[in-house]
Amino acid sequence: MTPYRQELEKYRDIDEDKILQELSPEELAQLDAELAEMDPENVLLPAGLRQRDQTHKSPTGPLDREALLQHLERQAMEAEERQDLVPFTGEKKGKPFVPKEVAPALPREEQVTLEPELEEALANATDAEMCDIAAILGMYTLMSNKQYYDAICSGNICNTEGINRRPCPQTLGDPVSPHVPCPQDIPVPTLEAICRAIHTNTHVRSLSLVATRSNDQVANAVAEMLEQNRSLQSLNLESNFITSAGMMRVLGAIEQCPSLRELRVDNQCQRLGDTVETAMAATLERCPSLLRLGYTFTLQGPRARAAAALTRNNELRECPQGHQGHQVSPRATKGHLGGIWGPRFDPPS
Repeated sequence: MTPYRQELEKYRDIDEDKILQELSPEELAQLDAELAEMDPENVLLPAGLRQRDQTHKSPTGPLDREALLQHLERQAMEAEERQDLVPFTGEKKGKPFVPKEVAPALPREEQVTLEPELEEALANATDAEMCDIAAILGMYTLMSNKQYYDAICSGNICNTEGINRRPCPQTLGDPVSPHVPCPQDIPVPTLEAICRAIHTNTHVRSLSLVATRSNDQVANAVAEMLEQNRSLQSLNLESNFITSAGMMRVLGAIEQCPSLRELRVDNQCQRLGDTVETAMAATLERCPSLLRLGYTFTLQGPRARAAAALTRNNELRECPQGHQGHQVSPRATKGHLGGIWGPRFDPPS
């Protein structure tokens, strides 16, 4: 047994209660002070009791709070103010506030005064006569709906040609780019009908079916449209539910649409797979007219092939005669991979 343990054996049988009873009041106070120093923060005591009483003197007199406050206030009033180190010279700094000028109110529109005969005629005119005047002047909002239908049903209108005339349809001179509004509310049969309507349409240049919940049925309809259409230049099928089978159907039909310049099929619900990416690269190699592709490849091989094919297609389009008879170097440029890497394709006018 070590000497330290031997010393501890002496204090094992000591009676602490007996020792505390034999201590005097002064010794107990000293013990209390030493125990307080062992825990200086007194975390278990309230804030008002954490500091022990260190004053052993008796109070000299009763505390009068009101008298103390009056004494402090009187002392503060009688004390001299401290002189400023730098005297005040009266110099004004800054610019004076000038309110902004309010713009003058716009003049009211001049009231049009009519001849007394016309004012009397308009005041005494019936609904049918007012409807005739509105038809002649082309002011279809001059009357309310109730007045309009009452005048039509009365049969006293002299000239109904201006009221019942149909607007002349405007001729679509420039190619249109249909964009499907409210895509989440359109059912699949309606999307298929839209694709069937573009089979032989020669005015549509761009078709966007983004986030329309299109599935493989719509992809088959798009493929049938690409097989017959010869004027479409941009097709966007991003953010849909097209699987690898539907995408393969679309890629197979792209070869039969020589007018297509841009294709965007990124962000589908499920991963298209390695076979589809390889087919995309092969389609770009077989279709020199395709200049933009919006898709994020996951494999390095198809990505390099697609970049080389897009570079070749764009160079052939810019200089078709200079590249005849030799092969283009497969240098990949990010601007040709579409998506977020390059600008959108603008159809040539």
